[in-house]
Amino acid sequence: MTAFGKLIRTTAFRLTLVYLFLFALFAASLLGYFAWNTRRLINEQITTTVNAETAEIETIYARRGLRGLSLTLAYRALRPGANLYLVTTPEGRSFGGNVESLSPGVMASTGWSETAYRRLDEQDSANHRALVRVTELTDGFRLLVGRDLEERRRLFGIVAKAAQWSLLVVIVLGIGGGIFVARRVLRRIDAMTGTTRRIMAGDLSGRLPVGRSGDELDRLAENLNAMLERIEALMMGLKEVSDNIAHDLKTPLTRLRNRAEEALASSGSEAEYRAALERTIEESDGLIRTFNALLMIARAESGQARGNMDDFDAADVAKGIHELYEPLAEDDGMTLRVRTGTARLHGNRELISQALANLVENAIKYGKPSPVVQPLDPAAAARTREVLIEARREGDRVLLSVTDHGPGIPEGDRKHAVERFVRLEASRTLPGSGLGLSLANAVATLHGGELRLGDSRPGLTATLVIPALSAAGDRLAAQTPDVPQKVA
Repeated sequence: MTAFGKLIRTTAFRLTLVYLFLFALFAASLLGYFAWNTRRLINEQITTTVNAETAEIETIYARRGLRGLSLTLAYRALRPGANLYLVTTPEGRSFGGNVESLSPGVMASTGWSETAYRRLDEQDSANHRALVRVTELTDGFRLLVGRDLEERRRLFGIVAKAAQWSLLVVIVLGIGGGIFVARRVLRRIDAMTGTTRRIMAGDLSGRLPVGRSGDELDRLAENLNAMLERIEALMMGLKEVSDNIAHDLKTPLTRLRNRAEEALASSGSEAEYRAALERTIEESDGLIRTFNALLMIARAESGQARGNMDDFDAADVAKGIHELYEPLAEDDGMTLRVRTGTARLHGNRELISQALANLVENAIKYGKPSPVVQPLDPAAAARTREVLIEARREGDRVLLSVTDHGPGIPEGDRKHAVERFVRLEASRTLPGSGLGLSLANAVATLHGGELRLGDSRPGLTATLVIPALSAAGDRLAAQTPDVPQKVA
């Protein structure tokens, strides 16, 4: 398709033609109304003038007879810009006036008519148009008084010429403006098309150009760029997951295979085979947990879990996690406490529970204080081995936090800590897959919130920040009694 063909097929050019047609139609209607109204006004002025003069001449005839009528017509015919006058006898012959010829039948009937005429003093044979009134005098004489319509014709000529030039200017400017607008829009669309082709070719870093006008194309480009950024992030996440699975799961799979091979080669008794199988099952369970965590993260990041959202109180989730993990914390020498208030939200209860459980597991596993900084006071030492779960509302957000008093995470590593399979140096000697914080971050993002990692001096405070219920939900929740704060 040629460049001109693309140009005239653009929506902007077609809309310009539509607006041009409507504007031209409006301009023509306006000029037509002006011309019609002007014609009406001129006709009214002519009829008023002719009626007044006819009445004067009839009065003169009634008082002074034919002689006075003849002298009056002769005098008035000599004035500049004189009207048309003609008196005929009952036989139809001209008796006086300044009209030489009329259209046939004009003097045959009384009343108003528009006729062609020629004056007595005109040398050429050109006919003019006039609006005349014929009245019947006494004794069968007839009087014609009229006025030339040249003024009306000139005005119509001016209006017609103005209309022609106006329409010509409108058409030229409209088509020129349409071509300018269409070319401008087409350039932007072509730029967007080129970017989309690069993206389809695999360059996900491409972004649509955004101008400074803030028009609908800029808003569309901004929204599409936001969508492309999200797609690029998802694709990068998929690539990272693939790479991480290839690297981080290769070691446990290799270890699983080696143990099975070792059992086949060296085990001789049933007890040794059973022990080898138990280690294999334990390793397989760890792999299954890793894949389940990856699937859960994928569900959260893709938004597939939004269909299972409901209204619930985050305090109930915090209490359930406390009850579930309290024995595990005690076995590990830690104390697990919970503090809750009413904190209703709308979300996926299963995912939020899993995210909070991951934070609690991390706090129990990595939140033990360093032996070299243990306080001498037994009460203070007990507080350093305490993990606190909190669920509370703060403004229009619900905060689910887990606080420990361990070594924490350095501020420079906190952004890196929420990535998949990332394990910091302090935790590499402990079992784990490095997916706990990544899952919690994905769940918070799914619910329109965020995961915050802060310093509890000493230790780490990991907080799920999730939007609370809407005002309508709050009114509904207000109908039920609040759960008082409780320290367990």
